[in-house]
Amino acid sequence: MMTGYLLLFLLLAASAASIIGSRRAVAQRAAMGRAHSRPIYHGLNVAIWTGVPALVFLLLWLAGQNTVLDQLVIASYPGAESLDPAARSLLLSEIRQVASGSIFREPTPEVRAAVEHLKSLQSLAQWAMVVLVAAVAIVGATLGFRVIGQRYRARHSVERSITLFMMFSSLVAIFTTLGIVASLVFEAARFFSMVPITEFLFGLRWEPQIAMRADQVAGQGAFGVVPVLFGTFVISALAMLVAVPVGILSAIYLTEYAGPKFRAVVKPALEILAGIPTVVYGFFAVLTVAPAIRTLGLSLGIPSAPNSALAAGGVMGVMIIPFISSLSDDAFAAVPRAMREGSYALGATKGETIRKVLLPAALPGIVGGVLLGFSRAVGETMIVVMAAGLIAQMTLNPFEAVTTVTVQIVTLLIGDSEFDNPKTLAAFALGLVLFVITLGLNLIALHTVRKYREKY
Repeated sequence: MMTGYLLLFLLLAASAASIIGSRRAVAQRAAMGRAHSRPIYHGLNVAIWTGVPALVFLLLWLAGQNTVLDQLVIASYPGAESLDPAARSLLLSEIRQVASGSIFREPTPEVRAAVEHLKSLQSLAQWAMVVLVAAVAIVGATLGFRVIGQRYRARHSVERSITLFMMFSSLVAIFTTLGIVASLVFEAARFFSMVPITEFLFGLRWEPQIAMRADQVAGQGAFGVVPVLFGTFVISALAMLVAVPVGILSAIYLTEYAGPKFRAVVKPALEILAGIPTVVYGFFAVLTVAPAIRTLGLSLGIPSAPNSALAAGGVMGVMIIPFISSLSDDAFAAVPRAMREGSYALGATKGETIRKVLLPAALPGIVGGVLLGFSRAVGETMIVVMAAGLIAQMTLNPFEAVTTVTVQIVTLLIGDSEFDNPKTLAAFALGLVLFVITLGLNLIALHTVRKYREKY
């Protein structure tokens, strides 16, 4: 609560500083004549000096506050120096739960005393944070007002601040990506130290159920990823069989045949499919599509599973239609009108123009959209978790249940998770495989678009 008020205070302080700084710059400009920067840049510069240092200080305070308070509380707890790190962590968790009002058992007097100590430290830390953040904001505003002058290059200062912010945002994105990749590689390396990588990449059995505790009874476990990848590509292929023709044909119709009024209605309606949550698609697949497909299979004398690859792939294909349709529509729209008119001038019909002029010219964009849609299908989670099966089997029968990489990742990380066991660490190996596959598909799509793109 206090943090929210502080953020509101910084916003209001920066806004007020900007207005006052602009007015002061206007007054100086009227008195002294032409200045280097416009008054609005002086105001923005004062706002940056007021808000940004105080905001950075607030974020650093919040990042380190709990660690410092935990150290102070545990240092005052009797006998804490003899506890191992796991016991200390458990004790601190109990103290914080009691302090927040979540009492599951009667706390000991020592814990109650630690709770009171923690509450007093939290109150002191909050007021100290308010005072220091306000002081930093005041000092920053003072420095910002002092530099307002005829020769001060406020515009350069503001632009430099914006450049630094954009650079910081880029670095955050880069380091976040590197952190994700590093965590996957590290945990996958631990898995491969327990399971040979050749068994994982070329094994034909996926049965990761092994005993994680001494009192459990389970199999020995098999970690061959081939059946899981096979099921992933089967469902993805079924999805693309639905999405590619419908997406491309709808883009052709909207670009070449539909009138402006029809296009204005149908194109937004088609793109609504991209905004529907995937869990809704999963419900639709489980409650409507899967029973209908099973009934159809049984009526044809084909054994059908309650969860089938056809149900998951078909619904996933409907979800991917807007992606392919939108990218194909952009590719068709990028083809110059002169190429169409030249084809018509030579006597070609509309159909011949579409087949022999429009499609070849827009093919790189279409291929890129299809590959991006395929990578979207490979990485889809909720639909396959709800509509696909859990048994890893290599079958091309769409009425049978298959499993995917994302389904197995979710399954492995549900329940008791001990990250020193091959069963749990297998999820990171699967995640690394999925990351490599989707990255490869995206790179192929970008390379295709760049290499074969026509510049008109």
